[in-house]
Order: sequence, then C-alpha cells, then structure tokens
Amino acid sequence: MPSPIAFDLMNRVALITGATSGFGMRFAQVLSDAGAHVVITGRRVERLSALKHALEIKGGRATALALDVTDVDQIRSCVADAENRAGPIDILINNAGINVQSPVGTLEEADYDKLMGTNVKGAFFMAQAVGRRMAERKAHGRIVNIASIGAFKALPGLVAYSMSKAAISMMTKGLAREWARHHIAVNAICPGFIKTELNEEWFETEGGQKQVMGFPRRRLGQEENLDALLLLLCSQHADFITGSLFTVDDGQLLA
Repeated sequence: MPSPIAFDLMNRVALITGATSGFGMRFAQVLSDAGAHVVITGRRVERLSALKHALEIKGGRATALALDVTDVDQIRSCVADAENRAGPIDILINNAGINVQSPVGTLEEADYDKLMGTNVKGAFFMAQAVGRRMAERKAHGRIVNIASIGAFKALPGLVAYSMSKAAISMMTKGLAREWARHHIAVNAICPGFIKTELNEEWFETEGGQKQVMGFPRRRLGQEENLDALLLLLCSQHADFITGSLFTVDDGQLLA
C-alpha cells in the first residue's frame, strides 16, 4: 500500500496577512500544526497576541507583527522584520482583504479606495516584497493568494469586491509567469461562500438563508474546507503547480 502524502512544513517560515480573524486565523493554525514557523500579521494587535499565545501553547512557533497592508512602507519594514525574527520567508499567504457591500450607485469613493487599497494594492506590494527576497536567494518559494468566486462571477451588491478579486486572479497568473524561472510558485485559492465571523450574522437572517437555499448543495462551506488545498500549495508536492486558480465552492458557481 502506498504511503499517504505528508504535508511537512518543518523548518519553513510562513507569513500570513490578515491573520486576526476568519481565513487568516485558520491558515495560521493549519500551517503551524504542519510545523511551520508562522509570522502572523494584522491591524488588531490584541488579537495577534492572543493567536500567538494559542499557537505556542500547542507547541507551535509564532511571530506576531502589526501591519496595515494599505501602507507600502509598513509592508516592506514588516517583511524585513519578519525575516530578522523568524528567518527567510518560504511561504506567503496573501490573505488580507475587506468587503464593502453596496450598490454601484451609492458606493462612496473612500470605501472604494479602502477596498482596492487592501485587496489589490496591499496584496501586490506584499507579493513584491516577499518575492524579491525569494528570488535573490534562489528559494523555491510559495505564494498563495486568496481570491474568491467573485473573480469569475459578479456577485450581487459586490461589484467592487468582485473586481478586486478578478485583479488578484490575474496578478496570480502574471506573477507566476514572471517568477517561473526563479522557481517561485504562485497560485490562488478562490473560495465560495464560507461561514466566518464576518458573515455569520447575515447568513442567519431570512435573506441569508434564502441565499444558501439557492446553492446547489444548499449549504455553506466551513473554514476547514480549505485546509487540504492550502497545505498542498504550501508544500513540496506543489512543485509542478503554478499560475493556477483553484475554486473551492461546493459547486456554487454552477448555480
């Protein structure tokens, strides 16, 4: 019987943006459990401290750094600080993102700028800062961008958000092509509707329940549904995978 594939990330350093809630917090737990030294970043310092403590209690290694990804100077100093404290970054999880639900006709310029600054600009310059260092030391790095099924389908009330995730998808392909000869694998996970603390109140409402009933399997995803793909893309088993967009949506795009 063949041996099961193991996702061993011992002696690897993984930087995760937006680690103070939702996907980012889950990703930190999963990668830490696989042996990685995780560098957790975000704006809410008290949450970073709590997550760091929780990971270390389980025997993990964690470094917590405050970061607002809309500030490029902060991104560059954070990456330098991360490598000084934890060692060279092998894995980047470009997860930080926000959502502004609004019809196009009433979306404020400030909200648009904040959304694009976080979801697109922040992700691009974070990838640039980490990718440069990976290329300089000829590391076979892994960059995993977090997009959405909104990259493929205009979600109602979420036009600007969908635009931002389409940009992340094309950025993934562009970076993968440009950095292919540096052996940096760049891929994206495109989740469907998954229950997190950011959306759970909506999905408990009548409108939210009606939306769920319109899904092919009439259910929401759970954060752990992304675990296996995340581990694959961060591991040595992803050596032949780059420039790919992986939809994890329980068939929601089929509706």
